[in-house]
Amino acid sequence: MNSIRQIQQLNKREIENGVAPSASWHADYRDTAYIYIGGLPFTLTEGDIIAIFSQYGEPVAVHLIRDKDTGKSKGFAFLKYEDQRSTELAVDNLGGATVLGRVLRVDHARYKGGEDGQKEDEAAKGALKEGVHGDEGGVGSDEEREVLPEEIELAKLIREHDEEDPMKEYLVQEKREEVRLALERRDKNGAGKMEKKHAHRHHHRRRKPAKS
Repeated sequence: MNSIRQIQQLNKREIENGVAPSASWHADYRDTAYIYIGGLPFTLTEGDIIAIFSQYGEPVAVHLIRDKDTGKSKGFAFLKYEDQRSTELAVDNLGGATVLGRVLRVDHARYKGGEDGQKEDEAAKGALKEGVHGDEGGVGSDEEREVLPEEIELAKLIREHDEEDPMKEYLVQEKREEVRLALERRDKNGAGKMEKKHAHRHHHRRRKPAKS
């Protein structure tokens, strides 16, 4: 992974030399729509991350790495954009940005978490070896999840609604409540599916009584 300074130097060098987009260092990552985000304040939620990074494109999945025992954020995440080109904008514009006193590190990532039951891939493990999260060590076991439409709507409302509108705070709170209810429905549906799956497996494990 590149450091913030390395990314800034790469971009500066390309601008000075008039490097074409097709020859940019970003082109090496045109096969992935994921970015790695490090240096996150520990209080931020998935919704907060979406709100920050949706200004450069529409996120479709987010995986905030949490401690498997406490559930607390480890300060880093992986986010997938709908359009791969959004990753370049996020890397160039949000890497080095300060959020709640912490400096964000943003870079391209080849991440496969959540596919085929795999929770973390070499991108996460490699990042740990480099110590780029540098906070608690170890990869959490939280699952990657899809971004809800309500979360996209909330991020858009926060970003685009007129700041001088006295109703904005009320509208944001109302939308936050919609997000909370949508997350509860998602969790409830997910738990129901797991119970049905478990019951189905248990049913197949029953042995038929032996014939006398």
